[in-house]
Order: sequence, then C-alpha cells, then structure tokens
Amino acid sequence: MKIKVDYMVCESNGICTGLAPEVFELDDDDQLHLLLPEPPSEMTDRVRHAVRSCPKAALSLEEN
Repeated sequence: MKIKVDYMVCESNGICTGLAPEVFELDDDDQLHLLLPEPPSEMTDRVRHAVRSCPKAALSLEEN
C-alpha cells in the first residue's frame, strides 16, 4: 500500500497526524509530510482510517 497526497487539496487539518503520527507529520509551516509513504502492513487499519477521515479527501491509497 502506498499513500498519495493531493497537496493542492490538503488544508493541513492534521486529522491524519492525530490518527497515525508515525506516518503523517505537519511541519512548523503546516505542510504535510509523509514519514512512511509505504507503511508496514501492521499499520494498514490505522492508515485506512486516517485516509477516510481526511475532511478534504486529499489522501488516497494505491494498493500494491
């Protein structure tokens, strides 16, 4: 699984960072960064939840 971010849509609400802080991070300028663009399988449920919870639908998953 690979995470995709549409940075043109992302408003840096930070919901994803709260749900999966090992994967998503907001920097001091409120820019989203993927710490693990291809997270391990044990994180699949939390990553899927974070992607579904994005209020702007800026996150998506590409299945391997």
